[in-house]
Amino acid sequence: MKLYRFSPIQDEQQMMKAVEHIHYGCHDLCKKAIGKYLPVAGTIGIFCHYDEEYEFLTQVQAKLVDFTNSVNGKYYRLLNPFVIPAKGDIPEAVYTNFYIRKPDPYRHQVGDLDFYLESDTFSMLKKSLTDRALIEGARIIPNRPDLDLVELFNPDVDVLGYIGDLKYQ
Repeated sequence: MKLYRFSPIQDEQQMMKAVEHIHYGCHDLCKKAIGKYLPVAGTIGIFCHYDEEYEFLTQVQAKLVDFTNSVNGKYYRLLNPFVIPAKGDIPEAVYTNFYIRKPDPYRHQVGDLDFYLESDTFSMLKKSLTDRALIEGARIIPNRPDLDLVELFNPDVDVLGYIGDLKYQ
């Protein structure tokens, strides 16, 4: 049985299929939880599940990004942004920053991306969740008060989305 959908990723074509999967899957999570598609913040990441996969993807990443230009020391500016085309009603998106996550045995997901909301709207969303409003598929990130984000999740879906009030494009 294959536990992880794409892992171990072994070529750039497979990596881009994973990026597209993250894009479309996170947009589905967003629409189900928020009721509409939000614009992306510009960041997308792949979660590795094997040491060899991490080694390979960091070598690929080195060809794709400028390591002198980062966000939070983990998202690196892509030399050529990833442009993921629209599909159905899911909009096209441009990702300008990319990261590769070290293997984590507790993360089965393929990866994650960040969505953007204006500061006032984001604050209202966060406050409603803090006040115990139930938005199925959205929550304040558990045990991470240092991250000012709302997590989009579904235990049956192998991607994670995050909503914040910062753009990286």
